[in-house]
Amino acid sequence: MIGRIVGTLVEKTPPELLVDVNGIGYEISASMTTIYDLPQVGGMVTLYTHFLVKEDAQTLYGFIDKNERALFRVLIKVNGIGPKMALAVLSSMSAEELVSNVQESDVSALTKIPGVGKKTAERLIIELRDKLGQAAKTDLFSTPAVLRQVQTDPRQEAEAALISLGYKPQEAARAIAGVPMDAASSEDVIRAALKGMLRN
Repeated sequence: MIGRIVGTLVEKTPPELLVDVNGIGYEISASMTTIYDLPQVGGMVTLYTHFLVKEDAQTLYGFIDKNERALFRVLIKVNGIGPKMALAVLSSMSAEELVSNVQESDVSALTKIPGVGKKTAERLIIELRDKLGQAAKTDLFSTPAVLRQVQTDPRQEAEAALISLGYKPQEAARAIAGVPMDAASSEDVIRAALKGMLRN
């Protein structure tokens, strides 16, 4: 129904965005991969979207390119993987890393994603292997991540984003505490925190 949004970025509070299109503000949920690649608030953005309608909610998801949207659509078709977990997957590792982990049946790597237990990781591997089998050989799901500055308290925003992605408040706070103080933006902090948690 809504396939693309082009407008002015009004708010950026990961993982939520507000984009103004000719006076209408669209609330959009996005992965950190997409948010890393957005301009500062006030800049123009183009997002490819997936509109999801449920009995109790209508949610618009936005992606930096069609490839990330395609991967999101593949993920939400996996039994037990909803949109929130799909965003967590896309936020926790690159598309290339996901494809590699699936091809190598790396359950351990996938269980480091918030909300993904061993059974879910095994199901992801089984159901995604055929669909993503050729992705590593192409640029089908390549999503370049370019960090941008945001005019907010980066550590507070990063902690809130991690909680929204499914981490417990204590886990989020601990991860943020482990990020060097010289991280300049919330995207820097979130990326460093996610990498730190995935290494542990």
